[in-house]
Formats: sequence, structure tokens, C-alpha cells
Amino acid sequence: MAAAATATIHEAEWGMERASLPTSVATSLWTGTPEIYFSKAIDNSRLVKVEDPQRTREMNRFFAALACLFLLVFTYAWQHFKAIDYGYKIEAAKRELSEKTEMNRSLRLEDASLRDPERIDVLARRMGLVPPEPGQVIRMDSAAGSDGQSPVMASATSTGLGQ
Repeated sequence: MAAAATATIHEAEWGMERASLPTSVATSLWTGTPEIYFSKAIDNSRLVKVEDPQRTREMNRFFAALACLFLLVFTYAWQHFKAIDYGYKIEAAKRELSEKTEMNRSLRLEDASLRDPERIDVLARRMGLVPPEPGQVIRMDSAAGSDGQSPVMASATSTGLGQ
């Protein structure tokens, strides 16, 4: 590695001079030692890893702390997003309540206008209906009056036929 760095330094220093010299002279100026690399196969198959109990405990503690931190962060995030979701649901419920209240108010106004006796009288006269004559209307809800025109409920009485 050092020789390669040296070669680049020498090339940078002699770059201009080399370009001006003929090729045979430029190569003869280099007097460094040649680098030769040999590959050597290393066999690690017979190595046995020794368990370090202290390192194992440290790693277990680290992962337990990491798991606790992970749970805390996700619990916080879950609560935060649930609070946001509930906020949206509350706002939707408020909006729906407001719409339903407004609809109820408009329906009550419509009901009151439809039950108006003057309006009903005008519609009846348009359809050709006339007010009832006296005696045409018989009220069923009143108690039996003293006059003979009120309806009477039928009742069963025993007679002396079978005697």
C-alpha cells in the first residue's frame, strides 16, 4: 500500500518531465522495488467461538431495554392516533346532532303549518267539501247525554222467556 502511494507521488512529481522525455528514458527513471502479491488461503473452519456470558447478559439487557422503549413509543403513538380519531368522531357526532336538530325544527314547523285549521278549511273548500250541518256530527267520546239523539250502547238483559 505504501509503495502504491509512493508511486502516485512520484508520478505526480515526474508527470511533466516524463511527458517530455522519450518512452525508453521515462521508464528507466523508475527505480522502485516491484510489488508482488501472494494469495494465501486461510481456513477458519476449526475455530470455535467461545461464549462470553457477560456479553450475552449485556446483549439481553440491551434488547430488553430496546423492547421496552419500542413498546412505550408505540403505546404513545397508538394513544395519540386514537385521540385524534376520537376527536374526528366527536366532531362528526356534533355535526350530525346539529343537522338532526335542524331537521327536527324544520319538521316541527312543517307539522304545525300542516295542522293549521285555516289551511285545512281552505283545502277542504277547494275540494268541494262543506261544513257539516248541525246534528250531522255525533261525538263518540262524550258521555251519553240526556237528549235522545246521542248513541246508546247495546246491553243484554235477562227476560222472562225461559220461566
